[in-house]
Amino acid sequence: MQRTIQQDALNEREQRLRTLLVRGQQGDAAAYQQFLTELSQPLRNYLRRRMPSHRSDIEDLAQEVILAVHNARHTYREDQPLTVWVQAIARYKLTDHLRAYARRGARHVPLLDDDELLADEQGTAGEAERDLERLLDTLPERQRVPIVQVKLEGRSVQETAQITGQSISAVKVNIHRGLKALAGLIRRKHDDEY
Repeated sequence: MQRTIQQDALNEREQRLRTLLVRGQQGDAAAYQQFLTELSQPLRNYLRRRMPSHRSDIEDLAQEVILAVHNARHTYREDQPLTVWVQAIARYKLTDHLRAYARRGARHVPLLDDDELLADEQGTAGEAERDLERLLDTLPERQRVPIVQVKLEGRSVQETAQITGQSISAVKVNIHRGLKALAGLIRRKHDDEY
């Protein structure tokens, strides 16, 4: 009996959200705003269940998912379940978030008892990171930001286009040109040293 009541409530929310989104797609701005507002809490609950150890990131990730839903709203079809569509977007963003978190975590060198080994590893890693930052700082922002977003932080080209306000093709071109410029700088520096 309890399960039926819960399922009925979920079905009712699904129908209400779907109706609001469809009305929003037809130009009803108030319905669309209501859709985004009502979607927020179930979305946060969904993320909390999947990220119990990342509670501090839930709000930021929820906002990213809502932005992605907004940007992809034209792809939603009335004949498909809304929850499935939103969850697919949320899973994609969650996967990106966890990958980025793992990459950031992998950069941290654990403390070791061997001071000599620790100093050597940190020195080399720290020098490489500083060198990379110096090289990136030589690039114009329109090239540097897409390289950092896509190549270092693992964002997609589409996400980077949204973040930077550049077109997708401009992001690709700027990454290519920026990497080419960095390769030239490294080559010149190497030639100067030898």
